[in-house]
Amino acid sequence: MTNTPPSAESLQERFARRIAAHLSEAAAATPPDIDARLRFAREQALLRARAARVAAEPLVAVGGQGTLRLGHGTSGSGWWVRMASALPVLVLAGGLLLIQEWQSQSQLEAAVEVDTALLSDDLPPDAYSDPGFLEFLKAPQE
Repeated sequence: MTNTPPSAESLQERFARRIAAHLSEAAAATPPDIDARLRFAREQALLRARAARVAAEPLVAVGGQGTLRLGHGTSGSGWWVRMASALPVLVLAGGLLLIQEWQSQSQLEAAVEVDTALLSDDLPPDAYSDPGFLEFLKAPQE
């Protein structure tokens, strides 16, 4: 005969049986008033658990025959759905294009202002690239 160690499941089962036997012995020895209070507390706990389970369950429509559609009836409503889905994307793309155009226009206007100031000044444009002119600008004016 081989001695094999008991499995974890069999150990748990034996432990559970021993606990159940001790609880059964103790339940038989409890007075009737305590037994009634325990039964009432058990019923209340079951009612609360049932109520919590019902509150946590999602509502499911069983046997629903209707569908929610945009438009009138079943004829010709497919293109309305596609149009309603594509419209926000088109509006967003149009807005982005307008913002890009506005920014490039404002950059162009800023460049025009700088060019106008350079060309309308008494100083010739070649003077700005002269290294001595940079030193002249850095020197304190008297």
